[in-house]
Amino acid sequence: MERPVGARGAVAQCALPLKHISRRIGAQYISKHPMTWDGEEWREKRKTGTWIHGLRHLLCGSRAEEGQTIVELAFAFLVFVFFAFAVVDFGHLFYVRMDVQNALQEAARYGSTGNHLPDPNNPGQNLSRIVSIEDTLQNDAMGVNISNISISSVTGGVTSTTSAGGPQGTLTVSVTVNVPLWTPLLSRLFFPNGQYTFTSSVTIMNEPFQTGLTS
Repeated sequence: MERPVGARGAVAQCALPLKHISRRIGAQYISKHPMTWDGEEWREKRKTGTWIHGLRHLLCGSRAEEGQTIVELAFAFLVFVFFAFAVVDFGHLFYVRMDVQNALQEAARYGSTGNHLPDPNNPGQNLSRIVSIEDTLQNDAMGVNISNISISSVTGGVTSTTSAGGPQGTLTVSVTVNVPLWTPLLSRLFFPNGQYTFTSSVTIMNEPFQTGLTS
């Protein structure tokens, strides 16, 4: 039989410490909901929380590694493009040098024969021997920026810079070529003016042609 609680008893209950009240409320909740606080269910919740935390950590790590991979790939791609353009540029320079050298040989070979090209502006007349050599050189080196053409000769020990030389003389044809580079970074690193400048020359002995063909 329950004993009635008077005013003094109610005051005594209210005067209980807060921790005792919390324990009582917790005990009552556990008694009403026993499955919520079951040990197996609690362990399952801990396992689920641990699995979710691990998944989040894995996703964050994967994103970080993916970002690092993208940065490394972009850097490697830039390096590859630079070296690819550098190979193309140096290949183009090599080709221009070979082309100019072949054009020089053809021009010097034509000059050594003492022949003259016909003048396209004056039918029936011929160009001078110097102009004929220059035109032959320009035609064989089409597309090449030739900034200077120098023709000199030595005949009988006499050196001339205005003549291609006489029979059995020595003819020298030299040129200065400017080749612009296609890669801006490469031109800034190795070529201050953004272009590659080189000089090439060919020396050949004239054939025993008629003396009147010297000029």
